[in-house]
Amino acid sequence: MRTFLDTFPVPVVFLFIVATTWLAIEVGYRIGRKQVLRGSAAADGSAGGIQGSILALLAFVLALTFNMALTRFEARKQIVMAEANAIGTCYLRAELLSSPLDSEIRALLREYVDVRVEIVQTLELATGIARSEELQADLWDAAVRLSREDADSFATLLFTQSLNEVIDIHEQRVVAGIYDRLPAAIIVVLYLVSILAMLAVGYFLAASGSRRTVANLALVLAFALVAILIVDLDRPGTGLFTTNQQAMLHLQASMTE
Repeated sequence: MRTFLDTFPVPVVFLFIVATTWLAIEVGYRIGRKQVLRGSAAADGSAGGIQGSILALLAFVLALTFNMALTRFEARKQIVMAEANAIGTCYLRAELLSSPLDSEIRALLREYVDVRVEIVQTLELATGIARSEELQADLWDAAVRLSREDADSFATLLFTQSLNEVIDIHEQRVVAGIYDRLPAAIIVVLYLVSILAMLAVGYFLAASGSRRTVANLALVLAFALVAILIVDLDRPGTGLFTTNQQAMLHLQASMTE
């Protein structure tokens, strides 16, 4: 599920954030200068407190949004590990089944793992998910045949339970990896609060008689860097932070061996 920001590369988004927040400081500074020249703005003891409160609010919203993005990223990592463990257990339990279904099921599971790895490598989500669900249907058909042949078999029961877990985790991974994104309203609120905060910074600089300094640029860059981390963490499968697939790759290698 793509969002508006997904259509732009991360460097472009970073430059946009830097440009607009710097422009907000400049606009706030010019407004403040006009107020000073008119005599309707003057430095007082409350100016620093107001500016600090606005920046504190921005920091709070920024931290909250970053935590939400990081939590979703960690959840995607844990689901990959859980899926690898579930498929590995299902593969091992297939050894307990009678021939020739055991070989057929293990071959299907090996292809299933190949498809899951390929989805991440190629990012062809629709094709990969469709093929995964076809293989799940084939595996379930095999489980139905097993249960009809020997419904009281303990091995069949164990295999069916593990196959159910594989199918359930597939759905969880699809939801976590594709649909569980940061709400657009939160991104919009974060951006608007940042613009208002930078306007206030520029205004109070002018009102207090201070000049625009390198510290303003440092503030803009620091905010942009944290904001771009949030954007990158919320892009599953792309960007600087990608979900580690080592568990699935290790499982794939062990199945091949």
